[in-house]
Amino acid sequence: MNVLVTGAGGFIAKNLTVRLGEAQGEFVTHGVTRNTTGEELEGMVRRCDIVVHLAGINRPDDEREFATGNVDFTTHLLDLLETHGARPVLFSSSIQAAQDNPYGRSKLEAEVLLAEYSQRTGATTAAYRLPNVFGKWSRPDYNSAVATFCDRVARHQPITIRAASAPLHLLYIDDLVDHLIQDVRTVLAGGSPRLEVAPVYPTTVGALAAEIEGFADIHSSKDIPRTGSGLTRALYATYLTHLDPSDFAFPLTLHVDPRGAFSEMLRTADSGQFSFFTAKPGVTRGGHYHHTKNEKFLVVRGSALFRFKQIATGETYELATSDQQPLVVKTIPGWAHDITNVGNEEMIVMLWANEAFDRDRPDTFAHPL
Repeated sequence: MNVLVTGAGGFIAKNLTVRLGEAQGEFVTHGVTRNTTGEELEGMVRRCDIVVHLAGINRPDDEREFATGNVDFTTHLLDLLETHGARPVLFSSSIQAAQDNPYGRSKLEAEVLLAEYSQRTGATTAAYRLPNVFGKWSRPDYNSAVATFCDRVARHQPITIRAASAPLHLLYIDDLVDHLIQDVRTVLAGGSPRLEVAPVYPTTVGALAAEIEGFADIHSSKDIPRTGSGLTRALYATYLTHLDPSDFAFPLTLHVDPRGAFSEMLRTADSGQFSFFTAKPGVTRGGHYHHTKNEKFLVVRGSALFRFKQIATGETYELATSDQQPLVVKTIPGWAHDITNVGNEEMIVMLWANEAFDRDRPDTFAHPL
């Protein structure tokens, strides 16, 4: 499938083009930028099977550029398509098209042009009224508050907020690209595009700023929020893309004693914490039990003997493991446990606990085996 993508130098188009290229030869992308000549554009129009029209003007120096960038170019593109054979067009409009402002009016006029083109030619078209789109490669101080806030926080600069309670509706770039690619496939197969792109996340400027500001503390507190789903997942991924390479890593604090070392890596909001420890040959660590707390161990280097004892019945159990035969070993509430390095080299063990350590309620009670 030959896909013509206008605005190929822009944020949305960059993400779309990369994803189209990942589809194992399914798509050939023809990117139109401001540097594309008229002759080159006409050649691309001749070859394409579908157009994803993402070009547009958001923040011009002169308001008249809204007309030239959003209306005049759309008119020229549709004229070329009619001349060389009408193709389907998927167009990135804006929720501002419902507002009476220069940008919104230009987007609405482009929508009207697209509808008229479809009526004249019978070609399928879609105008997606997009909210604020954010994600990797978005530009700060341009058209994304998310990008601006992420950039400020990543560079240890303050965020300026004029109206904390102002509402925002956010669309993550990966969700938009998924939608566009599926619609490209659907339309070229003779189906209808879906005009409503989801999920759209409602929030406020103040809440957005507060959440992004919290990401900066992770390297020192080791407390990571719920980044596995929803808006927080998308915001945290976007924040990471604004980091300077010098911030790609953060140090851990090692607690060292004659037995070896221990270090906490991350604490999650509600799914426990991750850490690791080492043990020298012959060293035994543990010798305690928990009432509710539970853990999972993985020996990533060396050989270990785990011992267990049920504190109420005295029942015992032993389990040997090593890096050559990886096992995830669970601790069980009410069973005392310890781990001994039975190898000849320093042992390294990964550890997950279901809850973050609480000094006031450690739920850890000594019980030598």
